[in-house]
Amino acid sequence: MMKSALMSTRCVLALAFALSLPVATPAFADQALATAKNCMACHAVDKKLVGPAYKEIAGKYAGQADAVDKLAGKIIKGGAGVWGPVPMPANAQVNDADAKKLAAWVMTLK
Repeated sequence: MMKSALMSTRCVLALAFALSLPVATPAFADQALATAKNCMACHAVDKKLVGPAYKEIAGKYAGQADAVDKLAGKIIKGGAGVWGPVPMPANAQVNDADAKKLAAWVMTLK
């Protein structure tokens, strides 16, 4: 009986410890990817820099079923005319999977 109680206590302590560890949220992980791919040089989450704020982009594309695919394409190929006179350059350093991950992250920022 005592051995069982000791094991239960260890399990509870292990669970409490695991829950207290910091966990990287998906938003942070994808902002890190945006920084690594140089996206943050022209964009910010909540304010316009050279390009629009990510929250503004999410708002514009909200409710569009194909928003992630559209944005992923723009991330890779670039674009012009949607947000004013400054074009977004193509980003050859971003592969399809990362572009979709970045676009999905942007769409969570509504």
